[in-house]
Amino acid sequence: MTIGSKLAWDDTVLPFQLDASDMRGRVARLDGVLDGILKQHDYPPQVEALVAEMALLTALIGQTISLRWKLSLQVQSKGPVRMIATDYFAPAEEGAPAQIRAYASFDAERLTNETPFDQVGDGYFAILIDQGKGTAPYQGITPLDGKSLADCAQAYFAQSEQLPTRFALSFGKSTTPDEPEHWRAGGIMIQHMPKASPFVASSQGDGDILRPADLVDGEQEENWNRINILLDTVEDLELIGPGITATDLLVRLFHEEQPRVYDAQAVRFGCTCSEDRVRQSLSIYSAKDIEKMTTDEGRVTADCQFCGAHYDLDPETLGFEAKKDAP
Repeated sequence: MTIGSKLAWDDTVLPFQLDASDMRGRVARLDGVLDGILKQHDYPPQVEALVAEMALLTALIGQTISLRWKLSLQVQSKGPVRMIATDYFAPAEEGAPAQIRAYASFDAERLTNETPFDQVGDGYFAILIDQGKGTAPYQGITPLDGKSLADCAQAYFAQSEQLPTRFALSFGKSTTPDEPEHWRAGGIMIQHMPKASPFVASSQGDGDILRPADLVDGEQEENWNRINILLDTVEDLELIGPGITATDLLVRLFHEEQPRVYDAQAVRFGCTCSEDRVRQSLSIYSAKDIEKMTTDEGRVTADCQFCGAHYDLDPETLGFEAKKDAP
């Protein structure tokens, strides 16, 4: 592969459809996006791997939402990694890139040498969709279960949306001689075409967590099993690249399933934090509350967990009791 074609597929999500088996999916490749996310922090390797996996899931799932919508994935747990949060901001117009950001909160003293997923304990995996002003956000959750965040996402789609879904992901540090060591990620998402409107949560009882295979039978089950067998043949290097393009990978895996590809969606690292947003978040506090937040140097400071931006503000200009003539 040439450098040009490599760059063309990095940081993109390619949607596709398998006409012969009533399936849809996405292929994602992340490079600079992960670099933009992880370079903001000095995470331990186990936490970096979890953030990389979560960002990849966010890119794959986020490509399905409409323009100007926002998709958020969250993990809340009682383990050493207490929280992972990601946001996907859909482009404002056709052809513009989407934006992704992510961060993790963890207790360094509790981290172990076990697998990254072992760093999360009991808790839940959540998907939130914000359609903008005047609409009620959608939220669906499922318990943390399985051996990976991808397993949790699959369980979420089966439990909350009754959509059989499968992820094949690969992520790690690239060690090619032509580039400095950095994180890369790649993955495929396969999903049975919905039979009803998506993002409608079902009631959940106290029984076992639903699995994708629980939702198909007859011809659907045959198609689902066949696609999963084909997907099981994918190799890590095929997912991460840059040895094969996304379209060539689809042909290699699913050529008999009549794959049809659509326009690729570019993704970039991006954060929506700003001084105005910080001021807005502090506008609910009184002058007495703001005083408690003021440092010994007489300032109120705030740091964005996503991008690391630092804000240094005059306390007299903050809160609903701010002085009207303050600069």
